[in-house]
Amino acid sequence: MDHFLYRDGILHAEDVPLPQIAAEVGTPFYVYSCATLTRHYQLFEEALSGLDHLVCFAVKSNSNQAVLAHLAGLGAGMDVVSGGEYLRAKAAGVPGERIVFSGVGKTADEMRLALEGGIRQFNVESEPELETLSAVATSLGRVAPITIRVNPDVDARTHEKIATGKSENKFGIPIAHAREVYARAAALPGIEVIGIDVHIGSQLTELEPFEIAYTKVAELTRALRADGHDIRRLDLGGGLGIPYERSNTAPPLPLDYGDVIRRTVGDLDVEVEIEPGRLISGNAGLLVAGVIYVKKGDGRDFLILDAAMNDLVRPAMYGAWHDIVPVIEPLPGVEQAPYDIVGPVCETGDTFAKQRPMPPVAAGDLVAFRSAGAYGAVMASEYNTRPLIPEILVKEDQFAVIRARPSFDEIINRDSVPPWV
Repeated sequence: MDHFLYRDGILHAEDVPLPQIAAEVGTPFYVYSCATLTRHYQLFEEALSGLDHLVCFAVKSNSNQAVLAHLAGLGAGMDVVSGGEYLRAKAAGVPGERIVFSGVGKTADEMRLALEGGIRQFNVESEPELETLSAVATSLGRVAPITIRVNPDVDARTHEKIATGKSENKFGIPIAHAREVYARAAALPGIEVIGIDVHIGSQLTELEPFEIAYTKVAELTRALRADGHDIRRLDLGGGLGIPYERSNTAPPLPLDYGDVIRRTVGDLDVEVEIEPGRLISGNAGLLVAGVIYVKKGDGRDFLILDAAMNDLVRPAMYGAWHDIVPVIEPLPGVEQAPYDIVGPVCETGDTFAKQRPMPPVAAGDLVAFRSAGAYGAVMASEYNTRPLIPEILVKEDQFAVIRARPSFDEIINRDSVPPWV
């Protein structure tokens, strides 16, 4: 469910017509819906009702401070994977005790930053990281609360580039070696073992991989408790997918995901953390672009947009699908024609869709990419010296620019030319 609907033939973000935003800020731009963010966060709260839990939004999916502040106001914690994301969460008003620090390559400086600023826990990914964290915490006279991320060797049945729970992936320690690593952690100064962490991948469209992984975590919890560890928190990660292609079968609902959690770990008397990102922010955002040209080719026609792969890299990187719709609603029964939908970047990879059926469109028309609120703006770049595009937040009939488009002067003036050139 989202709050991007046609009204009187015009696509709206909640109560704001998209052409109104385009007229004020220009295209392309991202636009996010507060109502959709709220609804999707609440779905997870409802799914875990009755359990001691915290829903930590995965900041890597959408790190705009306005989005983080909105979710924090609803009660969300934050899952961060860098010092920069930690500082974004803090700047958005999230207290350190509601921030979880994940990621395979935490530096000593990032550990120090989080220990001094406050942290809920570190999700430790390796023995060398554990040793480093112990040294940093001890040097500060602090104790670092940790979970250890275990790799359960479970096939998440998702895209290979976003699968994280198989033995060949870089994430976590092999679950078979967990007991010895936990024993080492318990012996280190400056470390407090509080739980277990697992995350098997992103954009999962089946529940069975979660069930297999969480069953293994439940077995490990019992074994570690038998070893004397106080396992009181389970971080079960995120990864539940969204329906990018609306003609396909919808992924499982958060309520069904919550049932898996109850079946597998609900009897362990633990606090449960989950780290959804995509399912909260994905369908809460659109990328709106303008058509520059309609180009006739040899055997195919092209829609050339003012958005490009640097603005939304997912199709180029993952072969990802986004539904693309005209902002002005086509008349019922209008004949569609196939187009290659592309951007202006000088690479053939700058292609959003091939032979996508579209109603008639013309230069100057607006189109919207659905399900663009996650891994869109956060993965954007200024390739070809194309400015990062604005982000807009909508609440009912109000909208605000929450990241402005930089000028060319601002971009170019970041460079400095040494006097000897």
